[in-house]
This record gives sequence, structure tokens and C-alpha cells, in this order.
Amino acid sequence: MRLLLNWIIIAIAVWAAAALVPNIDVHGGALTYLWVALLFGLVNAILGPILHLLSLPLTILTLGLFALVVNTALLAITAWLSSKLSIDGFWAAFLGALIISIVTAVLHLILDPKSSKA
Repeated sequence: MRLLLNWIIIAIAVWAAAALVPNIDVHGGALTYLWVALLFGLVNAILGPILHLLSLPLTILTLGLFALVVNTALLAITAWLSSKLSIDGFWAAFLGALIISIVTAVLHLILDPKSSKA
């Protein structure tokens, strides 16, 4: 059940990024957002830990800000893998990754408060 909730939250976050950043386009409807969210989740699950580990020294030096650059790369990889998601430029991907991170965090706090408590 939690996996399904995470999938829907990521789809909403991708929708928010596409709605707020002019250079991010998702070509299709609700099913397309779910597909992009699934692909983004897989890219994050497979490549995310590797890239975050490799960039750990830079992340520490920048007090965590470089993690957003890694998330930008993961979003760009997702766009590269999918013909349904297009991102024009680094800054669009950067803003999209920032929006996805914020929306995902807020929705997790609201919809799944049990998993947010550590």
C-alpha cells in the first residue's frame, strides 16, 4: 500500500514540476504521469544510491546542496529514457528536481505521517 502511495505522490510531484516550470513538458494524461513517476522511481532506486555515494564528498563540502544536482541528473536521465518527458536545459531540470523534492516531502508529511516520524 505504501509503495502505491509513493508512486502517486511522485506522479503528483512530476505534475507540479511540469505545471510550474515552462521548459518541462509531459506529453500525455494521467497515465503518462504515472509512467514517468514509475520510471523516475526506478532510476532513483537503481542509480540514485550510486550517484549519491560517489558525490558524497561534494555533498558534504556543500552542506548537502550538491544532492540537488544529483537529483537533477536523475531527473534528466529519466527524461532521456522516456519519450513522454522532455526537459529543455539544466536549469529547468534543476528547478524541476527542486519542486519534485519539495512536493514529495510535503505530501509525505500530509498523507503518510507515520513513515515521516523517525
